[in-house]
Amino acid sequence: MKNKIIVRFIVAVGAVFITGCATDTHYVQTGDKEQIISGQINIQDYANAANDAVKDLLASGAIDKVSNPPAVLFISRIKNNTDQHIEEELPLLTTKISKALLDSGKAVITTIDPAAKGYQQENEFLNDQKATRLPDFTLSGNIIEHIDRAGNTRRTTYSFQLSLNDTKTGYQVWESEKEIGKQGTRPVVGF
Repeated sequence: MKNKIIVRFIVAVGAVFITGCATDTHYVQTGDKEQIISGQINIQDYANAANDAVKDLLASGAIDKVSNPPAVLFISRIKNNTDQHIEEELPLLTTKISKALLDSGKAVITTIDPAAKGYQQENEFLNDQKATRLPDFTLSGNIIEHIDRAGNTRRTTYSFQLSLNDTKTGYQVWESEKEIGKQGTRPVVGF
């Protein structure tokens, strides 16, 4: 009898615990009013930075100046100059940029690093292969974090800086900066 009471008690407590932990989980559209805003860089920040950068790059006409369109673009390293470990999240930015440029028809993306062109040319010569077109441009960038504090208020500004360099001349032909600011009024872990 005592064991039955204990079992019923454990089952009842378990049911209350499970019910109490249930959440109203549902799908949301990325970028809608229900997004969660934290002090960290999130997927929406990458999407906003990528969208703004691509719009600015396409409007600048910088990639339209190649003699043999579409432009061939190599996406170089985006440097993380923040206190966050975001290296594994950087494809959220670069993939969105790549997709938008491919969809525009004005650029194709290559995995051939222009710094390795000597190796590539030697390999093509030795293997008697048709020469592959080397990149016209390299896209590189930085993500910088700036923190301001006043009392219990903390503002973090993330600056997404991108630049496009012409591989033939070495000149920088386009630059973009998108700042995303986040502010909180109470100390929260990670913010």
